[in-house]
Amino acid sequence: MNKDNRAGWRVVFGAVLLQLCLGAIYSWSLFNQPLIDKYGWIKDQVLLTYSLAIFVFAFTTMISGRLVDQFGPRRIAIIGGLLYGAGMMLASVVSSLWLMYVAYGVLAGIGVGFAYVCPLSTCVKWFPDKKGFITGITVGAFGAGSMVFKSIIVKLIHTVGVSQTFFYLGLIYMVLVIIGATMLSLPKERDEQTGGTKSFQGKNLTVRAMLKEKSFYLIWTMLLVGCMPGLLVIGLAKDIGIEMVKLDPITAAHAVGLIALFNAGGRLGWGIVSDRVGRLKVVVWMFLITVLCLLYMSLFTLTLSTFYLCLSGVACCFGGFLSVFPAITSEFYGVENLGANYGVIFQAYGISALVGPILKGYTQGLNQTFLVASGFAAFGLFLTLILVHLNRQAIRRGPSCIEDL
Repeated sequence: MNKDNRAGWRVVFGAVLLQLCLGAIYSWSLFNQPLIDKYGWIKDQVLLTYSLAIFVFAFTTMISGRLVDQFGPRRIAIIGGLLYGAGMMLASVVSSLWLMYVAYGVLAGIGVGFAYVCPLSTCVKWFPDKKGFITGITVGAFGAGSMVFKSIIVKLIHTVGVSQTFFYLGLIYMVLVIIGATMLSLPKERDEQTGGTKSFQGKNLTVRAMLKEKSFYLIWTMLLVGCMPGLLVIGLAKDIGIEMVKLDPITAAHAVGLIALFNAGGRLGWGIVSDRVGRLKVVVWMFLITVLCLLYMSLFTLTLSTFYLCLSGVACCFGGFLSVFPAITSEFYGVENLGANYGVIFQAYGISALVGPILKGYTQGLNQTFLVASGFAAFGLFLTLILVHLNRQAIRRGPSCIEDL
């Protein structure tokens, strides 16, 4: 392994360490019942904390993506780690639901948003010929975060209580994110080394130029309806097991770890597959699997095995969406401004976090919620097929037409 490869994999190691901590934000369903028991809050109001954190996290990436492109990943990731840890520790001393929204939903969410884009855009620039694989590793670590920290969170809640758990986790996350951030660096000669910083269009687009592309609106909406079912299932994993399968709380909590496993595996697995068969073809498959799993959950009585199977399918595809779409963004609009460009596209992810609770509020029961969610996923499949068709037409016509996508 030459010196450049060693440097690149050192960056990947730092990215994985950082992302594992950030991804622990997906463990929120473990806090739902303890907070309800301690403060008497309503379940849907507690769940909104998680949705708010995801929305703020996604919105912040639009800002942090530009900052990363301007000031480099290390500084921005360190700021993110400080804010993330501070938000968690502040959550340990609040007793008001609104202050919990501010501490965990806003401050911690901003911290995750600042740090998240840094390893993603950095690692792709080190390995431009393996976008799906390297993105899969990076975002896969984010997806594995809740699995890695699940046992720690459960043990802390039972030993020191939910409030102190927030404090200890905040301290751990802050330290590890900063350590990972110090390992992030950009390759010195991206263009000369890789020859791959430009998109298949032969140019790097700014955010303003990207917004003029027809493909942007299709890609943005596809990510929106692709992430919504996954976020909904992740946020309600334990509750689904209790309400729909009649599991005891401890058994239902195992679903959190299972989802994290398939979420992380889907990010790496679908990323690798997309390198071989193409990004859009993989997106078609993921939408199809998501539709089938959601339909089964809404129309049939779940057993323990089908409960795990359906949740695993949705989580696997959800992870895949977050792995494949950064690579799609780089191929359509270039790598040079990937942080800023994907920060804009990633807003679809944040909005999808709010759509889920709204959908649950306007539907009667989880069965109806999943039925409507399957319709959103089917719409995403339809949009993907349109983009595939337009992409094929543009390729037949030549480079000048590809630029009009």
